Amino acid sequence: MRTLCSSTLIGEFFVIGFAGLVAMKDPDLSMATVWTVSGIAMFLCVLLCGLVTRPGGVALGWALQIALIASGFIVPMMFFLGVVFAALWWASVHYGRKVDEAKARFAAQADSSTPDAA
Repeated sequence: MRTLCSSTLIGEFFVIGFAGLVAMKDPDLSMATVWTVSGIAMFLCVLLCGLVTRPGGVALGWALQIALIASGFIVPMMFFLGVVFAALWWASVHYGRKVDEAKARFAAQADSSTPDAA
């Protein structure tokens, strides 16, 4: 699960950075505000890569997905990209868990089929 979720989060890292560049064109927003919010979100993406397998990591990932969708109020294209990344996040979590279960099953079968060398 970690690999799939981390890949999604790194993709989000870049999308958030590009959205920050677009948001800078809004005359109502200061550059400091845009890059503070974008920087925190980008930092969370990288941080979550390491925390995704820990308790609460997936929930924090969902919170980030909601924030990404909500950023569409500033950069309208982010409504679409937020939904796309939320779908990717769901797929990463869902299929990542299935892969982890399959790996554990195969490892258990391999352990039980190897003869003891004692």
